This record gives sequence, structure tokens and C-alpha cells, in this order.
Amino acid sequence: MREPGFWLAGPLLAGLLACSAGDTGTRPPGGDQSRDATVETAGAADPAAAPSAELIPIRVGGIEIRVELADEPAERQTGLMFRESLAENQGMLFAYPEERTLGFWMKDTLIPLDIAYIDREGRIVDIKQMEPQSTETHNSAAPAMYALEMNQGWFEANGIRVGDLIEF
Repeated sequence: MREPGFWLAGPLLAGLLACSAGDTGTRPPGGDQSRDATVETAGAADPAAAPSAELIPIRVGGIEIRVELADEPAERQTGLMFRESLAENQGMLFAYPEERTLGFWMKDTLIPLDIAYIDREGRIVDIKQMEPQSTETHNSAAPAMYALEMNQGWFEANGIRVGDLIEF
């Protein structure tokens, strides 16, 4: 049973159902294919690519934000690469078809970000800071089904901690 207040909006649920279990979208640094983590980049292959026009409202620890949804392999691979800024209280939510250890790196990502890893119940299981243009992998401390990228410092500035609930 899900926690009270946790629900999936129609577009998010439809996107999750469209994801195949065999989708990898991985790009392990150094070619290490034996890792448990799925490694994603945060960025767009085309530097001129504009952010998605559709922003979905969600609540993080009771604070409403608007996110771009990355629920397809190409969207997850692209993420926030080559963008020069991210609006206040705006982010990108990566959705996966199943819980697993997730790992992100910042190759070709120009802005400093924080990432919150979120389990299937909508609870934050880990929060990490990521520096621009780094190939250091930031693995989730526990299995996660979602990852939320925000401007670096956003989670701390808003008192968001591990254990807090995300409401979709």
C-alpha cells in the first residue's frame, strides 16, 4: 500500500507503463559493464535543444515545484546536458520502470545540481551534490525508482531531507 498523499498523475503513470523492463539507458564510466548501478548523464545531445514546454507540478516535502519528466530512455540519457541554467523551484524528474540502484554523472552538464533518489513509495532515500562536467558517478544509497535533479543547494535551503515524501 502506498503512503497517504502519494499518487501518480496520469501522464507519469502512462510514461512508466510505456517504459520497457529491458531499457538500460546506461553509460558506465570507463566501460565497466559489471556495475550494479544504472548510470545516466544529465543532458541534451543538441546544445540548442529547448527545455520541454510541459512542466508537471509535484510536491517535495510539502513544497510545490514544477518538473520536466524524463521517462523514456532518450530523455533520461539527455537529461539537463548543455543547459546554462535551471529556473528556481524547477527540476527534472527521471522515472524508471522498476526500483534499482541508480547512478548519475555530470558529463556535459554545465550547472551544479543536487539529486534526490526516491523509492517506489515516494520516499527520498538519498540526496547528493553533483558538480558540473564531472564523470564521477553518484550512486543511490538504496534502490530507487525516481531521481529528482534540482539546482545545487535547493534541498538543503528548503529543509528537504532523506525520509521526506514526494507527492506526484
